[in-house]
Amino acid sequence: MSRFQFPKSIISRPLYGVLKPRQGKFHLMIADAEGAEALFDVALADPEIMAKSHIMYFPKNTGQSYIGKLEELGAAQLYIGPSYEASVSRLRKILNDAKVGLQIYLTGTESLIGQGMQEVAAAGIPHTEVQTEHRGSVARRMQCVHCKGITEDVIYDPFVCSHCGLNLFVRDHYSRRHAAFQGVCVDAENPGDIPDPVELYS
Repeated sequence: MSRFQFPKSIISRPLYGVLKPRQGKFHLMIADAEGAEALFDVALADPEIMAKSHIMYFPKNTGQSYIGKLEELGAAQLYIGPSYEASVSRLRKILNDAKVGLQIYLTGTESLIGQGMQEVAAAGIPHTEVQTEHRGSVARRMQCVHCKGITEDVIYDPFVCSHCGLNLFVRDHYSRRHAAFQGVCVDAENPGDIPDPVELYS
């Protein structure tokens, strides 16, 4: 099972639910890695929904593990992309061409969900109208508050910013605008005093 129960945190930290089939003329399902499992659950709950669905899927480190089963779902359209970043223009066109009645489902890593939500919001769709479900890795997309650089797949706290090299504390504060958690220098007051890194949620 690829679900993880996040501990309670501050109000800005995103909360995730469980995807459920909704009534709609068109369904856009965006997933990465183990997020495919959530799509299987949606299809199991309502097999007919797939005939009206466009799936965008990014395997990440799961390789071919889920692709065969995704193909068997019989979605109206199935796009297997090399990465979310490489497919943003495709997503923007889908959202730009969307009609009333579109249902959106985001599932997989927090990075995928956050960035997908960012594009949905830019298209004028309220985040409250989008279903999300976390599956798989608990690695975070982090923004350094000092240099504004983004570091993907952060799993240790503290971590080294991939842009400016500062040692950053992994905070739960989340920015919807940047689709990233915020990292702050851990040794600003005492340079060199850096705690040993620990794995998130270990």
